[in-house]
Amino acid sequence: MPWLRSAAFAFMLPAGCRYEPHDRLGLAGFVNEMIQRGAGNYSSRDLVAVQDNLGLDRSSSISTAHGSFGGSMPAESLPEALTLYADIVRHPHLPGDQIEDARLMCLQELAAAEDDLPQTLMNRLKQMHFGDVLGRTSLGDEAGLMAINAADLRRFYQQHYQPRGAMLSVAGNFDWDVVRDHVEKLFADWQPHDPAPDQPIVGRAGYEHIEHPSQQTHLGIAFPAVRYGDPEYYPMRAAVGVLSDGMSSRLFTRVREERGLCYTISAGCHSTREGGGVFCYAGTTAERAQETLDVTLQELQGIADGIEEGELERLKVRIQSSLIMEQESSASRASAIVSDWYLLGRVQSRDELQKKIDALTTADLVDYWKRNPPKDLRIVTVGPEPLKVP
Repeated sequence: MPWLRSAAFAFMLPAGCRYEPHDRLGLAGFVNEMIQRGAGNYSSRDLVAVQDNLGLDRSSSISTAHGSFGGSMPAESLPEALTLYADIVRHPHLPGDQIEDARLMCLQELAAAEDDLPQTLMNRLKQMHFGDVLGRTSLGDEAGLMAINAADLRRFYQQHYQPRGAMLSVAGNFDWDVVRDHVEKLFADWQPHDPAPDQPIVGRAGYEHIEHPSQQTHLGIAFPAVRYGDPEYYPMRAAVGVLSDGMSSRLFTRVREERGLCYTISAGCHSTREGGGVFCYAGTTAERAQETLDVTLQELQGIADGIEEGELERLKVRIQSSLIMEQESSASRASAIVSDWYLLGRVQSRDELQKKIDALTTADLVDYWKRNPPKDLRIVTVGPEPLKVP
């Protein structure tokens, strides 16, 4: 992206929460926190100072499959930033005297999430949909976090912070040959280990209510869908876009605006390599919760009855706008590259994606929905009273 003055990287390692022992939930996030507390020749404080001096806007996260690091910076800082993160990933100190500080941070994040009712709902919905392993929350639980010791941290690090399954993408203004050679010097002698086996999706349909004294009710709906990379992914994704992309989408206009049933409503897709799903969320009052659920289910089924050309055209314009904005962000492009590599095994060009979107017709979307209607529903509600579900 030579028109930019920035560069960005996305580094993903096979160190997600799916690989945690069942009695050490939260271990992946704990390790992710600890490896940033000093590495190579840098103390924890030194690392922060160097990152700031490089103008590095950085992030780290844990997903189901990966521990991830990302950074964007002025283009000239890229080589030094990659050198720094090679130390973080390959030569962390894992300082024993900071384990309790890191544990406290993890426990605080867990407590904050437990106070966030929409997040509590969506975590449970994801677990119902993908199963106890693939549906884990990266925050773990209190028992797991309290049980983790130094040996657990080092064992997980040694097993999962390794080159087999690791991915590094770079986007922005840089010289490819120079960056490639630099990366080879940083990582050429990194020794691999055997990969951990994949896990199947073992979700289940059903309804769960989490009682909470409140004037509000939060409700979530999920159902199976094709994963990213499936030939039918884009008709499915576009149909979900008709439902929930933008303020002119069906759920926003028909459930929130026209009927005034809820204060927020949305739907989106989530994929793993093993499968995918559509996830919906709505927040409403306890009095209107049942009607909100009923109408939302009607709208989900209603895609099979037809889609207007204008609905699809508005969605295509939004996607085009998103692709244009991505071309102005090295960080967004780096993230998309590494995601494509993991889920597709290759990098999809923006032109290829644009052609697939342009080729979609309303008939494609309706045909997919008719053959794959919302079924095997997973429904979770949080509020004072349970609801009646089909």
